[in-house]
Amino acid sequence: MFEAHFQTFEEPEGGVALTARLAAFREELARKKLTGFVVPRADQQQNEYAPASDERLAWLTGFTGSAGLAVVLTHEAAVFVDGRYTLQAAKQVDTRAWTVESLVEPPPERWLEAHLKDGDRLGFDPWLHTSSAVERMRTACAKAGAELVPVDGNPVDAVWTERPEPPLGQVSIHGLEFSGESESAKLERIRGELAKLKADALVLSDSHAVAWTFNIRGADVSHTPLPLSYALVPQDGRPTIFIDARKLSNSARDHLEQTAQVAEPAELAPALQALARSGAAIALDSATAADALTRLIDEAGGKPLRGADPVALLKAVKNATEIEGTRTAHRRDAVALARFLAFIDREAPNGSLTEIDAVEALESFRRDTGALKDVSFPTISGTGPNGAIVHYRVTRKSNRRIQPGDLLLIDSGAQYQDGTTDVTRTIAIGEPSAEMRDRFTRVLRGHIAIARAVFPDGATGAQLDTLARQFLWQAGLDFEHGTGHGVGSYLSVHEGPARISKLGTTPLKRGMILSNEPGYYKTDGFGIRIENLELVVEKTIDGAEKPMNGFETLTLAPIDRRLIDLDMLSRKELAWLDAYHARVRAEVRPHLDGPTQAWLDAATAPLER
Repeated sequence: MFEAHFQTFEEPEGGVALTARLAAFREELARKKLTGFVVPRADQQQNEYAPASDERLAWLTGFTGSAGLAVVLTHEAAVFVDGRYTLQAAKQVDTRAWTVESLVEPPPERWLEAHLKDGDRLGFDPWLHTSSAVERMRTACAKAGAELVPVDGNPVDAVWTERPEPPLGQVSIHGLEFSGESESAKLERIRGELAKLKADALVLSDSHAVAWTFNIRGADVSHTPLPLSYALVPQDGRPTIFIDARKLSNSARDHLEQTAQVAEPAELAPALQALARSGAAIALDSATAADALTRLIDEAGGKPLRGADPVALLKAVKNATEIEGTRTAHRRDAVALARFLAFIDREAPNGSLTEIDAVEALESFRRDTGALKDVSFPTISGTGPNGAIVHYRVTRKSNRRIQPGDLLLIDSGAQYQDGTTDVTRTIAIGEPSAEMRDRFTRVLRGHIAIARAVFPDGATGAQLDTLARQFLWQAGLDFEHGTGHGVGSYLSVHEGPARISKLGTTPLKRGMILSNEPGYYKTDGFGIRIENLELVVEKTIDGAEKPMNGFETLTLAPIDRRLIDLDMLSRKELAWLDAYHARVRAEVRPHLDGPTQAWLDAATAPLER
């Protein structure tokens, strides 16, 4: 029906191939005189979307989630995942060869303490772990009487005979009409942050930070316009960008050379060592900098300063150009969403559509805008029990037909040059049950509580997180993921450092964009999530004694009225929903054809008790 452009639906490899890989890997460890090895789901920069050449965890275990870790010992092996991926991992890995364990509570270090034996040698690749992660592993090994051993050359690569080549996506220039600030102005602000840190230089180990600082984008990984690269920014003098020259056109190189030196990635280590030999204090991002970088600086006599990357916070606070761009992107995206939701309402009740059909249809409607660069992550299209898998990714094998009585959970986003979108809607197919309506309304009330929140300037996401859960808690329910994440400007759809979760300790600042996405998941039953993106804005309150902030909702898409139990909504909640739907109707309706306008009118009509 529709042609898919950015997403495939093939089942991950499994069975005999994975069994053989694990056996070959253990043989390689024995050759290296190791009794175990840690395989993270990571590239050298801890990117969410790693290039195919760095998907070692998926190749070895079959688990394809975006966060995870494996530990292989001589006679046992474990895959560690967080709450989003518990169901997925159990389906993807061979549980005869691997146990599925918690990545969070308890953490993998507790498992290591219990399973390592005195004299064991546990290997790790220092380019794939941060220094703090290495320190935690070293402590666990010491408690067990084992040794943690850094290795040169990853043993997975030694047995991965068909490993893809590293990517060479072409670099593009992200012009001032989208970025809103020149590279030189950004570098001046970064140097101001370096002065506060008393650092002589900063390593940009996060490619997102490099892209933002130098106003470039790339095509090295799926779904994020990322040019894999590093940069070294000294307090005095020109910075250096370390990037494969084959990615650079003449114009891209000219753009970069206006503010920086351009060097090959292999030159990063010698440059760091030369700087460190002078005794320089060099700042490193504790979240993305590989332990290998800390070792290089330490061993050359420098002073590694590990901490938060100052660029992350600068990047998270969007300027006026980026804010207007994301508003434009969301209005454009809203037209595609309205066409898609009308299509689902028209076609799904007759049982003719599958989960894959929904993915392909939504991408096609977005492609019709003429501005789509990519989807911002693989679309989550789950109906019935598949909707209960938080980060479900449909394959041709798991593909389920959408049937009356189901809920369809569809979580998707788009990359446009002027902004990044992320939106989830839960759609009733036919008549929903009373339980579905109860759970949906509790989720909706939490969503509205976040959208309507007013909070002091400097409040954190952890202080807001409870607002989204309160109505679920009242029924003894909860959801096992954060309420919201930061979103980039034509960069990562999952951007730090701010988030709305119990771990969200970064103060929320005006100009940040965060998601608002509470949910509920009944295992083997159905899934519910409602997600809009929110912009942190100033709120004027008469008599306020301190600066106050709130949210401006960016996403414009109807929320399914059929799933709402009106008796559960307060008067203010109902007023918020009606006002939101009126805004959706006013901004989106003029861009739709007649039949879709009629559908939108019905989908956004005021609610009456």
